[in-house]
Amino acid sequence: MLARAVRLEQVSLVCAAVAVALQVMLAGQSQAMKAAWIEDSLAMLPPIAFLVASRRIRRAPHAEFPYGHHRSIGVAHLVASVALLSMGLFLLIDSGTTLVRAERPTVGLTVLAGHAFWAGWSMIGILVLALIPPILLGRRKKKLAEPLHDKVLYADADMNTADWSSTATSIVGVLGIGLGLWWLDPVAAILISLSILHDGVKNLRAALRGLTDGRARTFDDAEPHPLIAEVEERARAEDWIAQAAARVRDEGHVLHVEMFVVPEGGAITAQRCEDLRAALHEIDWKIHDVVVAPVQEIPPTQAFPADR
Repeated sequence: MLARAVRLEQVSLVCAAVAVALQVMLAGQSQAMKAAWIEDSLAMLPPIAFLVASRRIRRAPHAEFPYGHHRSIGVAHLVASVALLSMGLFLLIDSGTTLVRAERPTVGLTVLAGHAFWAGWSMIGILVLALIPPILLGRRKKKLAEPLHDKVLYADADMNTADWSSTATSIVGVLGIGLGLWWLDPVAAILISLSILHDGVKNLRAALRGLTDGRARTFDDAEPHPLIAEVEERARAEDWIAQAAARVRDEGHVLHVEMFVVPEGGAITAQRCEDLRAALHEIDWKIHDVVVAPVQEIPPTQAFPADR
């Protein structure tokens, strides 16, 4: 499944690179076209970050990195979200300035095979072609993001959604120039920048939450991860455990579990702890690292329901 995600991201890079090259050639003075090729350039960052991280996480743990390299996914998520936020701000300021100054872009004529035609049609044609890959690739990425528990892949799928919707907005902007409605062009670019900003803020919050050891959440950051409740329930099913509470953090594709247990009547052995670790590992492949911590009472920070 990870190999399929890698192939999708490689295809995304190629499609985005081709789209950017064509849009740069034909952008002219159009703010909407400028915003479109900048966003397509940004669309290359999540695939690049994903491909780099997917190679790094395969490295085995060692003395300097005893937990392995799974947090590379979180770092990749942070890099992509900061880039989105920064460029969204740049486009908003740049397009807003153009609108306030009433700088009217022009789209001239192009001669092809001895015939002159409005260059806006070629721009629209390129934008229509650029519209198709994000729609197809974004749907496939979202289908893989949940089973892989990959927030970078999900963020990239979100970026693809923003990409094709903003491309459609760019088409409206170019048509506005042709119709003499010059303000449609910067307005379309501003709408694109707001879309980028929205994605940037949402993903930045999720990335920072993961890297600062917030409670593990689902791939879309919508709710606490259901595996938290599952591992706690499994631990409480042991006849030698009176109470159990888990502290779970997101390491990227996998989860790190610290299971605090209060033994029944003080009865505890190393073998029982090892058997519990094995049982928790079997619940789901994402349960990667488990530490069983016998305690006299559950720590106050863990004494709340897992679904809160």
